[in-house]
Amino acid sequence: MSSVTINLPEEVFSARRLSPEEFVQDMRLAAAIYWYQKQEISMEKAASVAGLNRRDFLAVLAREQVDVFAVDIDDLQRELNRG
Repeated sequence: MSSVTINLPEEVFSARRLSPEEFVQDMRLAAAIYWYQKQEISMEKAASVAGLNRRDFLAVLAREQVDVFAVDIDDLQRELNRG
């Protein structure tokens, strides 16, 4: 797994009331949701970016009221072929 270092002002953590570790998890989840909504990555990849399994990522999408029915035809075909 790759590692990325981002320098952020301390105020960011206190403003969000999150520890640095929680902030990183929140950023990963936000990025995963954003890229998934833009149909730039599949749900499987988005769940991986967020550090979640697909079921938990779906639960987060439901909680955040994100439409999960945007279907990529290639993605759908891969899912059907797994069956």
